[in-house]
Amino acid sequence: MQESARRGASGVALVTGASSGIGAAIARRFAAGGWQLLLSGRDRRRLEETAAGTSAVVLPIDLAAADGPRLLASSALDVAGQIDVLVAAAGIGWSGPFVTMPHAAIDGMLTVNLDATLHLVREVLPSMVAAGQGRVVLIGSVAGTVGVRDEAVYSAAKGAVAVFAEALRQELRGTGVRVTHVVPGAVDTAFFERRGTPYRRARPRPVPAGRVADAVWDGLEHGRDDVYVPSWLHLPGRVRGVAPALYRRLLGRFG
Repeated sequence: MQESARRGASGVALVTGASSGIGAAIARRFAAGGWQLLLSGRDRRRLEETAAGTSAVVLPIDLAAADGPRLLASSALDVAGQIDVLVAAAGIGWSGPFVTMPHAAIDGMLTVNLDATLHLVREVLPSMVAAGQGRVVLIGSVAGTVGVRDEAVYSAAKGAVAVFAEALRQELRGTGVRVTHVVPGAVDTAFFERRGTPYRRARPRPVPAGRVADAVWDGLEHGRDDVYVPSWLHLPGRVRGVAPALYRRLLGRFG
């Protein structure tokens, strides 16, 4: 990040899920930092709104399609010739008891939140390794750390992203490519509206998407492997490790 930031516009960032929410906020933060942007999402109009006032190139590709990740990676490399940072922010939600969750919703959740992310990283990574530098940013969720009731499949997908980040980080040692795992809590976006269930908890209060974007930027600037937004969200995982019984009691009360 530091080397690419010094190069200004020669740094290329590919951001998925950039049509709204966290992805759009991260795209705007990178644009303010002088980066060349490639923005991906399914909605061209919203992507163009995110790109307004910047030199960003929009790539409206559906990552849930069978060939979506390969098509996005090849299109991005054709346009820019390199990808210095990949921000995998595309995601969807679903809320409700697992026993009532339609099978199609299970498949869709895993396809967008997990499968597409893994396949896209697989497509982009070889060029980063060949260049001897790069950063993969995976947007996870606190749900993947603690497991949230009525979000079983979403929690499972984000938990898998967290483990993938750690395993990939070990594999990439010495290559010059690093992995940053971002763990937001509730974020004030249209995510909850789109999943069909509003956010009802009094605490923690949702944070603005811009706060997540700033934390991502700061994490990359300082070379952090894990970024929590807000920062205290690292605590539930630690409690789970040292006092699992207490953790489950607290989760039963507040989760």
